[in-house]
Amino acid sequence: MKKILLVEDSEMVMKVLRHLMLQYPQYQALFATSMAQAQEIVSQEEGGIFAALVDLNLPDAPNGEVVDYVLAQKIPTIVLTGTYDEKKREQLFNKGIVDYVTKEGRYAYTKAVAMIERLEKNQHIKVLVVDDSDMSRKHVSNLFRRHLFQVVEAKDGVDAIKVLLENPDIKLLMTDYNMPRMDGFELVRNLRYKYDKTDLIMIGVSGESSEALSAKFIKHGANDFLRKPFLPEEFYCRVIHNIESLELIEKITYNAQRDHLTGLFHRPYFFNAAREIYRSAQEKTLPLACAVINVDKFSLINKQHGSAWGDIALKKIATSLQSMLGRFLLARADSDDFYVLMAGLDNEKAVALLDKVKQLLAAEIFVIDGENKHFYFSAGVTNNLQNSIDQQIALAIKYMRRAKDAGGQMIVDDGDEGDDLQD
Repeated sequence: MKKILLVEDSEMVMKVLRHLMLQYPQYQALFATSMAQAQEIVSQEEGGIFAALVDLNLPDAPNGEVVDYVLAQKIPTIVLTGTYDEKKREQLFNKGIVDYVTKEGRYAYTKAVAMIERLEKNQHIKVLVVDDSDMSRKHVSNLFRRHLFQVVEAKDGVDAIKVLLENPDIKLLMTDYNMPRMDGFELVRNLRYKYDKTDLIMIGVSGESSEALSAKFIKHGANDFLRKPFLPEEFYCRVIHNIESLELIEKITYNAQRDHLTGLFHRPYFFNAAREIYRSAQEKTLPLACAVINVDKFSLINKQHGSAWGDIALKKIATSLQSMLGRFLLARADSDDFYVLMAGLDNEKAVALLDKVKQLLAAEIFVIDGENKHFYFSAGVTNNLQNSIDQQIALAIKYMRRAKDAGGQMIVDDGDEGDDLQD
């Protein structure tokens, strides 16, 4: 659990901050009303403090000394102040604060606390800064690092393409316009052929006075444009706006692909993704195992404990299956049926894996309505590609039903096709 330091001498503001922090149970809030208390807390926290939200003027630190102290401890710092002063704002940003928030009501405090969560998310976002000027590139990179982004750099467009290939997890690229070999506009135009706007955010930057340059950048693929020189606030506003838009799209896409109960992929997404995997397996003559899993006697949970507990059980089972089979295409197909497509596994390896999963699931204890439960499953597995993925799944379903008819808790596969099991 990350620790957050909040330093504020106003009882009213502190009350608001305490209430707001209740909305973020993932953080441990450490409260101080003076610089002396803040110093004591920092000295006692061996695990370190993730971020700080501090008042600029305290009784024992009237001139912002607490900001200097917290920054000296390498703690990302958001400053709260009762008045806006342009000179003071510039001085604080030059010192390296994350942001400067004026106390203008509850929204300001909500925004300040939300910034802490944004900093945590930024730790997992990689950005690429492209600029042939060492000074300019370092300046922009430092702005990103101040907000805890992972930063990589490139000296021009050609270098940037190489860096992107080496770092496919880059989410945002900020590029200067005027560079040798390949300028920023050419870079954006070339990359947009490969990367959609929801795959890679690209922001153009230039100090040139041409009014058409921003339109040219955006028209040919940039998500946004910044004109030099820019204030840190404008830089962060544009960067965060684009990232949050991307995150919203990713969230919508994620929810559209998922089963609302278990969080696994749902049936329609499974078939769409499976058809591409199936096609690749056919073209490359690679093994492709398809399995259909059904939880044995699951209907008894609903009958004995009610559908609400049945839903809880399904969530727990799905979580377990995800932890063991998540590297493959796994989906909740319907009720207590699960589909898994295991590219690269032949029949023998797929059956051995599922048998291990079956044993591990059976060994888990699930507490349902106060009772300890164990869950078992029957499964059908086939590497017979048939004429389509639909037919391959149908064959796996046929095998699964054979396993159920034979008493359950077993796996039927291609090797059992000739056995005297009930069809």
